[in-house]
Amino acid sequence: IVGDDDGGKLFTPQEYENYKKKMLPIRAKNRLYVSWTSPTGIDCKLIGPETPCFCTHRYKRHKTDLEVIPDQRPIPVPCRARGCLCKSYHYIPTTGSQHIKCSLCKHPSNEHSPKSPYKCARPNCGEKQCQGFKSSYTCSCGEPTYRHQTIIETKQERESRGHPVSKDDLPYIAMGGITGFSSLAEGYIRCDASGDGHLSQEQLNQPITSYDHPFLRAHAMPPKIKAKPTKVAASKPTKKKP
Repeated sequence: IVGDDDGGKLFTPQEYENYKKKMLPIRAKNRLYVSWTSPTGIDCKLIGPETPCFCTHRYKRHKTDLEVIPDQRPIPVPCRARGCLCKSYHYIPTTGSQHIKCSLCKHPSNEHSPKSPYKCARPNCGEKQCQGFKSSYTCSCGEPTYRHQTIIETKQERESRGHPVSKDDLPYIAMGGITGFSSLAEGYIRCDASGDGHLSQEQLNQPITSYDHPFLRAHAMPPKIKAKPTKVAASKPTKKKP
């Protein structure tokens, strides 16, 4: 709930109660939904508190609690880390723990400026060769990174796009686009309006084969096999000893 707002010093019980009275109504009213969206409208990545920005700081280190939603679009969500030049949260994918590289200068994203248009920070590169970060790294949706965009929107704006929102007013800091466990999945396998869409009845009723996920194969109902009647041998009468 508090995140880094306590400055590293634990709140007293009274300070904690005062913090909740001030911040929880703001989060319930002005929550921002953040997603990394492909040209087809699929939210390939729903941003959560631990999702890193282009500036390498996580989403929770940005100013996500707004008392008043500004009229400016896209909504600016600047980084609060000391000395960071990031003016607004901007998602960039990674390959494991490695930063993806720019197609223009071949340098990784963390060696570029955190300010748009994200020029290369290496000497004699940003002025001559790389005028802005652009990567052809392909997302699992099939589209390259440079064709995606980070969308920061209000609850009403997200609903107008037909994408799901949280049913409850969560008190936690920097929840972004997270609305449930399914939000952790990639867009192309997420079966809701923010992903590839709901499965049809025909798809749901397809038989499970050896090509399906091991979890499905392990929990599939085995075919009913008619049990063959077994013959029980009659027991021979025992002779009584005289």
